[in-house]
This record gives sequence, structure tokens and C-alpha cells, in this order.
Amino acid sequence: MEQRELVIIGGGPAGLSAGIYASRAEVGTVLLERGIPGGLVINTENIENYPGFSNGINGYELITQMENQARRFGLEIYNNNNVNYIVPAEDNYLIKTGRSEILTKTIIIATGATPRQLGIPGESKYTGRGVSYCATCDGAFFRNQKVAVIGGGDAAVEEAIFLTRLVERVYLIHRRGELRATKFIQKKAFNNPKIEFIWHSIVEEIHGTDTVNSLTIKDVRNGNQKSLDVNGVFIYIGYQPNSQLVQEIVNLDDKGYIITDENMLTTHPGLFAAGDIRKKLLRQIITAVADGAIAAVAAEKYLENNFI
Repeated sequence: MEQRELVIIGGGPAGLSAGIYASRAEVGTVLLERGIPGGLVINTENIENYPGFSNGINGYELITQMENQARRFGLEIYNNNNVNYIVPAEDNYLIKTGRSEILTKTIIIATGATPRQLGIPGESKYTGRGVSYCATCDGAFFRNQKVAVIGGGDAAVEEAIFLTRLVERVYLIHRRGELRATKFIQKKAFNNPKIEFIWHSIVEEIHGTDTVNSLTIKDVRNGNQKSLDVNGVFIYIGYQPNSQLVQEIVNLDDKGYIITDENMLTTHPGLFAAGDIRKKLLRQIITAVADGAIAAVAAEKYLENNFI
């Protein structure tokens, strides 16, 4: 059984930031990542609002730099290592992974969130065959075709703009009569001739044969339905927090996000949370990085006060 002072679960911006700060402070740390480091950021084509990059930066490039920086300070990263469960044990935590057991004094949960599904007929059937949750990953499959983007927030509108580089037409379907995205992003979308807005509407069913070929859309104001011919549909209706590991240990809000104090401490001693998994106003790369740094410093202070 391995023993550590700190285990970070999740290798997105929050986890890597925590790893940088913890490793620089020479806290005995390991980062566990179920796939490869990056989280949702790795699929982002261009990040325009992260300070220090006046022309923006590709998500993969940003994460690669974060990972290299963390490793330079000595952070150990276990890739493809899924955590099965966490058990509080006196002053420690027992973590069972797909490879081993780790006993640790502190944990930072940085598992982020995953895209929400619509839960409509055809969605699961055609996932990977026309239904996608990542335009950067799958947009090239729909070159010179017609696609739909569902949602009205920053992610939906930004991905709709990105898709116009590849496809013939983007239908942006939103259940309200105005977007929730920031004004700057909205302006870019409204000025893009390849984007057509379908307001006050929801998708009720996704149709196809081998792949997607149409959607059934309902106007929420009058219930009228119509069919829309598309070859792909990209869904951006929010995220589901990946808090299952600690849902029986710490307090969550009504949406499943972890409740912390200003120092990222949860309601259980020695257990911290950082990034998109945490209940907060803004979920962006910059706030995830800040959360990770604070969580690492708070974990270091917790170790000093309780075990040294």
C-alpha cells in the first residue's frame, strides 16, 4: 500500500495547478487521472480569455504546458488510473484505484464535470454517429454539411462559431428568445452569416438510419413541431458534476456540486475540492487554476497544523 501526504484526483487545470503548488512546497503528492491530463479544456480550439495570451491559446497546448510545469517540480502523475472509492479512516483516507491502494492524509477532489444529456429518444442511439458533445473533437466529420448546436451559453455559442469554419450551416437551437452567452461572444455569432438561430425551441427527438439525418423540434410557445434536416447535433446544455466519489462523505448542493469554504475545504477534515466540481459562481479555466492553488496551500497548512 502506498502512503502519501496528498492525493489529487483529477488532472484538469485545477488538479494540475494544485500539483504545481504542492510539489513546489515539497508535499508528498501524487495526481490520479482516469485518462490523460486535460479535462474538458483539452478539446477547446481557442481560449481567448486566459490572461497572458493576447492572441489566445489552444487548449491542448495550454494543458501540455501546465503538465510539463507540474512534472518539472516533481509531481507524480498516474494516468489511466480510475479511483473506485474513498474511505475515511481515522486521520487518513484510504483510496482504492484500479491499480493499487493509497493511504493519504489529505485529498483534493478536482474531478470536474461532464456534459449533461438531453435524455430524448435517439440521443444515446446516435452518440458517436452524429450526436456529439465536443465540436472540436468531431467537427471535422461534418465538413460542408449542416449541423445543429443545442444551447445558449458560452460553450454552445463558441462551438457554433468554431463549426462555421468547417460546415455549410449551423442551426443554433435555444429554448429562450435570447442567448445566455457573454455579449462579446453573442456579437461574433450574430455577425456570422453561417449561423441561423432557432428561438423558443427544444429538440424532442433525434432521427437517423446509420447516422443522424434529422431532428424533431418543438416551439415551446405553442407546441408546434417541425422537422429539421441535419447531419450532426452538438449538445451544450450544462454539466453534471463528477461528485459520486464523495457524495456520502461531504455536503453537496441540490445540483451535486461540492460545498466548500473559501479555502476549498469541504465539510470533512482534510478533504478539499477545486475547479468545476465545486459550488461557485464562475466555472472557467482561470477560476479552476485559482481553486487548485488555494486548495494545495490549504492542504499544506492542514498537514502542518495536524501532523507536524
